[in-house]
Amino acid sequence: MTRSLTALAVLLCVSLSGATAADPIAGKKPNIVFVLTDDQGYGDISAHGNPVLKTPKLDRLHAEGVRFTDFHVSPTCSPTRSALLTGRHEFKNGVTHTILERERLTLKATTLAQVLKTAGYTTGIFGKWHLGDEPDHWPDKRGFDEMFIHGCGGIGQSYPGSCGDVPGNSYFDPTILHNGTFEKTKGYCTDVFFGQATKWIEGVKGKGKPFYCQITTNAPHAPLNVRPEDEARYKDKVKQANVAKFFGMIANIDDNVGRLLDKLKEWGIEKDTLVIFMNDNGGTAGVPVFNAGMRGSKNTPWLGGTRASSFWRWPGALTPAECDRLTAHIDFLPTLAELAGAKLTDELTKQVEGRSLVPLLQNPKAEWAERTLFTHIGRWPKGAKVDDHKLAGCSVRTKQWHLVSAGKAKGKWELFELTTDPGEKTDVAEKHPDVVKKLGAEYDFWWASLPPLLVNEDAVGPKENPFKELYWKQFGKPKKE
Repeated sequence: MTRSLTALAVLLCVSLSGATAADPIAGKKPNIVFVLTDDQGYGDISAHGNPVLKTPKLDRLHAEGVRFTDFHVSPTCSPTRSALLTGRHEFKNGVTHTILERERLTLKATTLAQVLKTAGYTTGIFGKWHLGDEPDHWPDKRGFDEMFIHGCGGIGQSYPGSCGDVPGNSYFDPTILHNGTFEKTKGYCTDVFFGQATKWIEGVKGKGKPFYCQITTNAPHAPLNVRPEDEARYKDKVKQANVAKFFGMIANIDDNVGRLLDKLKEWGIEKDTLVIFMNDNGGTAGVPVFNAGMRGSKNTPWLGGTRASSFWRWPGALTPAECDRLTAHIDFLPTLAELAGAKLTDELTKQVEGRSLVPLLQNPKAEWAERTLFTHIGRWPKGAKVDDHKLAGCSVRTKQWHLVSAGKAKGKWELFELTTDPGEKTDVAEKHPDVVKKLGAEYDFWWASLPPLLVNEDAVGPKENPFKELYWKQFGKPKKE
């Protein structure tokens, strides 16, 4: 009798939970917190099987949300960020590199932040931007109400032209551009970004508007400047010193995610808030330790260069589950737009290439039509003929197949059947010439659509980085000795 009652209680709980999760989520306007890390790979999470690294708070997001196991981004950072914010492939945003003005998001694109504002959201970004350091490209001109960012692709980095951070910037006590004015902060960069984001959320919550908070960490991107106490966590657990630093930086991110989740619960807005976690490209320093059985890493067209974590946690609205459908960064904008109840204009509908993930968030086993995704690492030399690099590091992906050209300019197609060979070890191009021909033709058609949108290829940058000039204007330029 006791066992029967227990079983009945469990069934009732499951039924009630399912009923809650089955409620329509489109247009519910949740608060949204989006955490995007820099250079952390799919394998750099203990929930994905990493034998050394421990990420209990990220594991919690994994366990308590819908996690997409076949989710893909771009092979490098600026491209991924532009695709997330626009719903279309980075090349169509003019983003073909991470420097040399080719990281600038075209001003003709409508961004996710702008879309969410039409649905009544207040928006903030904290951390890395890397889509243009010139003032007209800053986040505050692209739909973000609150801007708290560093320059370039990494704190302290600087390149010829427009892409560069403030002089001498550091992961410790970084100088940050806050709504147009530089502020000298105290603490480690990841702690600073999460701390400022948490402070901002506390200030905007409960004011009648939902919020979109984008936390884009600089860590664990090299140089591997880590807090000594975080490095110490792994110093005796791995042979490679750099891996200990890298894992320590991720452990610090994990701690911050945990503190953020605790705050959402403390404030009573946990069930009103969707928390999303992703990484921006394939693995880097952690790949030698664990790469989830994948071939390739950052800046390659293999699965190891594009497969990313994608955790979506919204207590009470989403039932924790695994979804194996082929999904991508271009799906981010249409998904959040639908959740926010934002209507896409005709022009924006033409811009967006991705699909809303809302059906899969509600039912991870829902029907999902076949699709084809295209990857290209870009990064050809400045001034080069683009067509000469058509096959220099690219791929065509369907659920079953992966057509890859990893060579130089002329390239050569290799084909992998992922259902039987997820590690991409055996080239079956000769066995399936029909598949190579079909996917190759789709790639040719896609490539031919790009030229009018590659707007940054001939861009000429300023003589000095805008961040440096603004910094010198605010604090004074050092005298030459």
